[in-house]
Amino acid sequence: MRVVKPDEKGLLEVAGVLNSGGVAVIPTDTVYGLAAHPSFPEAVERLYTIKQREHRKPIALLAASASAAGDFVGGFPDAARGLLRHWPGALTIVANGEGLRVPNHDWTRRLIAECGGVLRVTSANLSGSRPATDAADALASVGLSADIAVDDGVSPGGVASTVVKVDPDGITVLRQGAVIL
Repeated sequence: MRVVKPDEKGLLEVAGVLNSGGVAVIPTDTVYGLAAHPSFPEAVERLYTIKQREHRKPIALLAASASAAGDFVGGFPDAARGLLRHWPGALTIVANGEGLRVPNHDWTRRLIAECGGVLRVTSANLSGSRPATDAADALASVGLSADIAVDDGVSPGGVASTVVKVDPDGITVLRQGAVIL
C-alpha cells in the first residue's frame, strides 16, 4: 500500500487507483474517508468488507459540486434546496435514496472531479469505532487494506458530518454532527 501527499502528483495517482477499481484512504474536511468509485461494485463491496460494515447501512457519496450531486440523483427535492447553502461543508443530505455531501476540502473535490464527479466514501474506521482524524489513525484502523492512502495531516473538522433526510414530510436529522440545523 502506497502513501502519497495531497499534491498534483498524489491526486493523479489516487485518481488512477480509483478509476481502475481500487480503494483509497482520503482526507476530507471532517474525518478521513475510505473511498471507491461507484462504477466498480467490487470496489464498493471492498469498502463494506474493510470497514466491517453491515450491508443494510448504505455508503454515502461525496461529490465535487452540488451540480454533480444533483446530476447523480436526478435533482433534489424542493425541501433540500435550502440546505445546499451548507455546501461545500459538513452536511450530508439523504435525498432520492442517496446520501450526498460536497466536502469543504479543495484537494478532495478536485480528486472527485477527476473520478467523474462522485465517489462512494465512508469514514476510515472499523464500524462502531471512533472516526479517524488523521492519516495515522486511518492507516491503523483500515488503511492497510486499501490500495493507496493520502496523508494530509489532521482533518480540520475532526467531527463527522450532520446527516439529514429530506422527503415530502420535511427534513429529519438522522445524525447530529458538525453542522447545527
